[in-house]
Amino acid sequence: MGGVELAETEQWSLSSLFGFEHPFFVVNSETLLHTWAILVLLTVALLFIRWILTKKDSIGHFLAISFVNFFVNLCTNSMGYFSFAHFSFITALFTFILVCNTISIIPSLEEPTTDLNTTLALGLVSFFYTQWVAIRTHGLGSYLKDYFSPFFVMFPLNVVGKLASVMSISFRLFGNIYGGAMIAGIWFKFIEGSLLFEILGILSGLNIVLFLFFSLFEGFLQAFVFAMLSLTYLSIALQSDGH
Repeated sequence: MGGVELAETEQWSLSSLFGFEHPFFVVNSETLLHTWAILVLLTVALLFIRWILTKKDSIGHFLAISFVNFFVNLCTNSMGYFSFAHFSFITALFTFILVCNTISIIPSLEEPTTDLNTTLALGLVSFFYTQWVAIRTHGLGSYLKDYFSPFFVMFPLNVVGKLASVMSISFRLFGNIYGGAMIAGIWFKFIEGSLLFEILGILSGLNIVLFLFFSLFEGFLQAFVFAMLSLTYLSIALQSDGH
């Protein structure tokens, strides 16, 4: 984890290609490269799992089927029925965030979710998907009517309430992953160069505990929380009027 070095990342200005500068078009090059590395890893992993599924008596086949069944049951229990589209969205969202949160176990790679732009983009993806489902399910008129319930003057508050869900899940994910990266980074920076502290960290198990907690346990927990909140918002959007 390189949490203490996050402020020194290189940035690319896409607008400079067109002869002008604007901060909106500035991207964090490390976040972009690490995200693409994750997409490549996920593609390779999916091809490998596809091959594993042909081995019906293997442990890998059992684990893959168990993973799928867990999310099938989760989505079915939350929505009251099974929808392959919604199941695919929630499962893909969880898997991508989980890999983003735990990618630091591979040397030289860092979590893209320590960048607020990444978590905000994920929050917007979840938000727009939910709103699209709500419009498709209830119709545009019924969807817009919800913003003026129970009174017309509640429109601004209802808009803020909708947008607050984006901020809530985005900042929760960013804060926890970035905070974990910072804590672990400060600790490893503190013991760096000191043979005594490095030996104590290894012998006491503190190094491995910090690594496992902030890289794996917290990464899994925050990915699951994000997916569950998205599923909750989706379930609410699917509810019919009066339910």
